[in-house]
Amino acid sequence: MFSSSLEHNFTRPNERGEYEVAKGISSTCFRAILDYFKNGVIRCPPSVSVPELREACDYLLIPFDASTVKCQNLRGLLHELSNEGARVQFDIFIEELIMPVMVTCGQRGDRECHIVVLTDDDVVDWDEEYPPQMGEEFSQIIYSTTMYRFFKYIENRDVAKQVLKERGLKKIRLGIEGFPTYKEKIKKRPGSRPEVIYNYVQRPFIRMSWEKEENKSRHVDFQCVKSKSITNLAEAAVDPGPDQVAV
Repeated sequence: MFSSSLEHNFTRPNERGEYEVAKGISSTCFRAILDYFKNGVIRCPPSVSVPELREACDYLLIPFDASTVKCQNLRGLLHELSNEGARVQFDIFIEELIMPVMVTCGQRGDRECHIVVLTDDDVVDWDEEYPPQMGEEFSQIIYSTTMYRFFKYIENRDVAKQVLKERGLKKIRLGIEGFPTYKEKIKKRPGSRPEVIYNYVQRPFIRMSWEKEENKSRHVDFQCVKSKSITNLAEAAVDPGPDQVAV
């Protein structure tokens, strides 16, 4: 068994002739994990943090869930379970809701996307003559109460940002911002443009780009440079002086 591994350099003994099968995992943590192979349950020792146990389970390909891990620290255990659940849920959001919006932006030639998440009951009714002046007209809207509730938690937003990074997106921003839904009133002033007051609601947003350098062109921008030596075509046609003749 070990000779075959040594031939392929998969494992090598340390200076004491021991084979390290879980390098970086503490002995206390590894001893607790061994119980999984005996009775299918891991009881997290008080001296081992839940993130440490989770990392060890991921390394050893052991399922980390409520049926396999028992822990006195319920807060830490539920936090890790929520993080895993958030990753799974956000992957669903990407495939079913976010990706179609990004594809639409890409088909228009855009290199970035700004998505606002509204609830299913939100109504957007902008005045055609006096729309909002803050750039909201360029935002993409997703109506999903489920996603709205998901992004209320800052921990879920952190997980979502990490997932988007892992999937290669750039310039990622997630947060909560005010979004205009409908016109409340119009203030008309003599000699000036009417001021439209909109009703704003606090809703989650996602901003991301799929280009390395946002708002920068890879092409050379040619600019007209004013010449100090030649001012018109007539002067350009004059024979060059002795000091201007190319040899």
